[in-house]
Amino acid sequence: MTMTPGLRKFALTAHVASSVGWLGAVVVFLTLAVVGLTSGDEDTVRGAYLVMEPAAWFVLVPLGLASLLTGLIQSLGTTWGLFRHYWILAKLTINVFATIVLLLYMQTLSYLAGVAAERPFSSDDLGVLRSPSPLIHAGAALLLLLVATTLSVYKPRGLTPYGERRRQVRRALSQD
Repeated sequence: MTMTPGLRKFALTAHVASSVGWLGAVVVFLTLAVVGLTSGDEDTVRGAYLVMEPAAWFVLVPLGLASLLTGLIQSLGTTWGLFRHYWILAKLTINVFATIVLLLYMQTLSYLAGVAAERPFSSDDLGVLRSPSPLIHAGAALLLLLVATTLSVYKPRGLTPYGERRRQVRRALSQD
């Protein structure tokens, strides 16, 4: 099924907006992770972790899911297809992987935010919050999303075996 040009452009706009938004939100999250890891001020460290959790639930997770959903709609509703090109499969794999890791990581992030919210706050709690975990996860997410963005722009050649069969069928039908 192929979308009408207007619907295709709308879906593409939604996909680009959610994907770029996710990328930007990861950059902000990475910045908060750096602040939380490097700041000498206890209140700043606590504040960074208290902001990270709702930012992840209300920005990162919805944008990741929106990017996945709109990407699926784009691939299934256009001639690109979902299983025809390796670059699309790579983007799908990156998106699914990043979304699953994000959802699994939310438990750890909720724990860290809970530690940051505790009163009284001890130096041991500050040590727990100095974990490089958010920095590592945000850095990896940024790298993965930049790879997906690069694939979207360059669209490397290469059909999957399924895509090659579809092309051969189309050629055979057009020659009849």
